[in-house]
Amino acid sequence: MRRWSALPISVAVVLTGCGAEGPAASAGPDDELSGTLTVFAAASLTDAFSALGEELTARHPGVDVRFNFAGSSALATQIVQGAPADVFASANEPQMAVVTDEGLADGNPVVFTSNVLQIAVPAGNPAGVTGLDDFTRGDLALALCAPEVPCGSAAADVFAAAGITPEPDTYEEDVRAALTKVELGEVDAALVYASDVVSAGDEVEGVAFPQAQDAVNRYPICVLADAANPSAARAFVDLVRSDEGRRALADAGFRAP
Repeated sequence: MRRWSALPISVAVVLTGCGAEGPAASAGPDDELSGTLTVFAAASLTDAFSALGEELTARHPGVDVRFNFAGSSALATQIVQGAPADVFASANEPQMAVVTDEGLADGNPVVFTSNVLQIAVPAGNPAGVTGLDDFTRGDLALALCAPEVPCGSAAADVFAAAGITPEPDTYEEDVRAALTKVELGEVDAALVYASDVVSAGDEVEGVAFPQAQDAVNRYPICVLADAANPSAARAFVDLVRSDEGRRALADAGFRAP
């Protein structure tokens, strides 16, 4: 029997009954979906998935949607160690492979969206950051994601493509933690996803750079083999992949798969 040792969780969200009305993604209005649905999802999906969770609950009021948002590597480890979950959505394919290689997915994962990195700076860009070269400046406070999480892996790829050795002051456990450092003014710049810059609104600005195209993160999702609520899990995955799900992801700054 697998054993689960709890790891740090960046964000946990419980959704229990609000959202827009609309037709069900995978089940008709008379279907009896109910019970708790537990979704493990990459931290960068917090806003889009929270909205889609509200939508699923609005369509099926008997479903209690619970999210565990964190770095994909931490989530994959938790699942392998036996953490109870119905759905896993990773910010890259290698972390999904950690789960599928253990035979823990029900079927093949499906890529549902993609993302690229941007440099996030505080509003007004007081340090005058213009590109990746600024991550070698010793006079700036700089943040990157930890190398083991997808945003950190993507950062390593773009720096390699640019021939740059960065000098960060901090490595954060997931992309939302790196973004928070910028929002609080604790760093002059951080590498985050384009979707995270969108989520921060007026608090941060995004600086695009051409090497971002060398590290496009593809996001896969799957129902887990040990899902306690497989019907609700499939309904949520179908909603994510529906036209409405694609619109929600696009509005949050994600790209087409």
